[in-house]
Amino acid sequence: MVGDGDRQELTRRGDVLATRRREYDEDDVRVRPGKSSRPRTRTRPRHENAVDGFVIAVDRGRYTCVLPDAGPDAPTVTAMRARELGRRSVVVGDRVALVGDVSGQPGALARIVRIAERRSVLRRTAEDDATTAEGRLERVVVANADQLVIVSALADPPPRTGFIDRCLVAAYDADIEPLLCLTKADLAGPEAVLGYYTELELPYVLIRPDSALDALRALLAGRVSVLVGHSGVGKSTLVNRLVPEADRAVGTVSAIGRGRHTSTSAVALRLPALPDPAAGAAGWIIDTPGVRSFGLAHVSAESLLHGFPDLVEATVDCPANCQHTADETDCALDAWVTAGKADPRRLASYRRLLASRSGEGDLREPERNPGDPLAGS
Repeated sequence: MVGDGDRQELTRRGDVLATRRREYDEDDVRVRPGKSSRPRTRTRPRHENAVDGFVIAVDRGRYTCVLPDAGPDAPTVTAMRARELGRRSVVVGDRVALVGDVSGQPGALARIVRIAERRSVLRRTAEDDATTAEGRLERVVVANADQLVIVSALADPPPRTGFIDRCLVAAYDADIEPLLCLTKADLAGPEAVLGYYTELELPYVLIRPDSALDALRALLAGRVSVLVGHSGVGKSTLVNRLVPEADRAVGTVSAIGRGRHTSTSAVALRLPALPDPAAGAAGWIIDTPGVRSFGLAHVSAESLLHGFPDLVEATVDCPANCQHTADETDCALDAWVTAGKADPRRLASYRRLLASRSGEGDLREPERNPGDPLAGS
């Protein structure tokens, strides 16, 4: 038998005369490529030619951005996140640096290589209980918002001050200014809700189906405002009135007073230009999906009090390390309320939030305040 490394010598007739060993040369040697000997470095490209962008939508790993000087009719830029960003998330409202094809043409794809430092971060958790995995799941709603617009209907569905209290805590914790937007003012008056927040001097605006939106547009001008609210409170209808081309889906309210989720993801929408150019930029609104609860497990017990500025002054007379719960016999909050310096419903709401953070109480309806005389609370 002749091996593969042997060479056969044949006669003209094909007979084998001899077999001798074949000599190899360098062409027969296969070298497997090895790892590079160049030392690894953590130095990342500077991307000095990157352009600034503003993230307006996020969808399955693709980020829709607009350039700073782009007009309302300019094409948007589709981008993906660069590997060097690691696990850093990109959310609506982020200011980013883009490289690659930023023309916005069909099929063009850019890369997000940097995320600018966020001025504010609005967060929420799925539940209040920080002792559970679901309760610890923290979600960034939006970044760099200047104003939190809390949309609440005055009827159908009725207002829930517990949910508003939660949004206020989240706003103050994120250093975002709150604005109370009361819709369906044609069905009920705002006196009960405004009376509940009278000590806070909370800015508000009333919305009716036939009312002009000039007052609201003035409060939104030149700012990035994020809208939050229960499903069915008219948030999508309000967005469509503010930005007619938005075409956000509008749902209905069920017979038990619950709305249906119509918005499925957060999206930033550019407000139409103001009639007076001297008034400056029209601003942006960020519409978010309707939520049934606004978990605050990410907010510390001390920061929780920031959402109740009408109670802060009373805590000066509390003993050291006072937990401000109903079990604290020397807590000054009770005397403060008894003296008529704060609404007892506000204290009840604050203590209920404290209890829910420790896993106590009923977490199924965290937006309701037991004993609140407001309808639906």
